[in-house]
Amino acid sequence: MIPPFIRNHQFNGIQKQVRLLQQACASAADPKVLRSAREGVLLALHEAFPDADEGQRALLEPIAGWHAADDFRLGLHALQPYRLPFPTPSDAGLRRLFPKVKKLKTPDLAELDLAQTTYLGWTEAGSGRMLLVCGIDGMLIGVEGRVTGAVRGKNVCFACRHHGEVGLFTAVAKHRPAKASPDYYKAIGNYICLDSAVCNRQIEDAGPLERFVRDVTAR
Repeated sequence: MIPPFIRNHQFNGIQKQVRLLQQACASAADPKVLRSAREGVLLALHEAFPDADEGQRALLEPIAGWHAADDFRLGLHALQPYRLPFPTPSDAGLRRLFPKVKKLKTPDLAELDLAQTTYLGWTEAGSGRMLLVCGIDGMLIGVEGRVTGAVRGKNVCFACRHHGEVGLFTAVAKHRPAKASPDYYKAIGNYICLDSAVCNRQIEDAGPLERFVRDVTAR
């Protein structure tokens, strides 16, 4: 039995490739066009899973050969057991990630589908505070910041790269350069989806989010 290995953002990427292949199968009359589409899917899968072992590749590579409607529907369903869920955090564990936040209000973890989660993100009503939890090097890392200026459809979320209702999320970097003055201060900001559930359904590359967390936390 192959253990779960497909992270949420990778599964989102698979779904995107499946949609593209479905469109090609439905509209491409030229066999060369369809062959090119299949090769593109295969290349995208190899790029998304560069460290896949033989068993994992045996699960993923047949996707490029799907053709009938049942192939796509049943094929995606068959991949569900191989989705790797976000590490299950406890309420106490979340509080330890944010020791300086008094009266931290944690999200209702029972309502989360961790298989569809790349990161946890929630805002505290009235305070303007936004909190993110991301997995880095096998550890859960928390980032506290402020979110301002809800903007709908005019800016792109840095995490999922989609247009939507976003706000400017700003966090204070923990790294201090050598010989920095006592009042040294550096804030890092990016537009992010205000609804993290929507963001998690759209994110196909965890790299930008992980780099942001590393920049803020100096990891």
